[in-house]
Amino acid sequence: MTVRIAVLASGRGTNLQALIDHFSHLGAHSPATIELVASNRENAPALDRARNASIAAESFTANDEGSELLELLARYRIELVVLAGYMKRIPPSVVSEFHGRIVNVHPGLLPEFGGAGMYGAKVHQAVLASGALMTGVTVHLVDDEFDHGPVVAQWRVKVRDDDTAETLAARVLEVEHAIYPKAVEMIASLNQRKLSADF
Repeated sequence: MTVRIAVLASGRGTNLQALIDHFSHLGAHSPATIELVASNRENAPALDRARNASIAAESFTANDEGSELLELLARYRIELVVLAGYMKRIPPSVVSEFHGRIVNVHPGLLPEFGGAGMYGAKVHQAVLASGALMTGVTVHLVDDEFDHGPVVAQWRVKVRDDDTAETLAARVLEVEHAIYPKAVEMIASLNQRKLSADF
């Protein structure tokens, strides 16, 4: 029994592509399959990546109620939700329904440089402005607060003296592409065992 994953993405979908490639490479040994890619933006390039990989691609209206997203996840019988550059807050109703089964990646070492409004280039600019010697990537479970849930994995990235927000972002993104799919595989594997035990 493989775990059915939905990936939520708002933008280019480079982390999505890393996930698609990773689970495709695992083939028959994969603990999960990406069944759905959904976006709050109907023209998000991530949706094109999904279609190119023959994965269902849907857009939805993101709001605090979350009913449309819940209906979409139910229709595809989703068991694990993976955020890949999704820029909206996950509604409490969705967090409650998928408690412990929503995972996100953040381009910094949480709990520092996280929270509302801290995403993308803003994180890297804040790291450089702070004089920090290290930044990194955090994979965490999602709860009702931005960048707050339990940490699943972290990987450090050294800040160089000549770094700009752009050069730092590029190196951090490389690490995201490397560790996020493996962390999601691990989480899916744990959920797979739990689901198998329920039957």
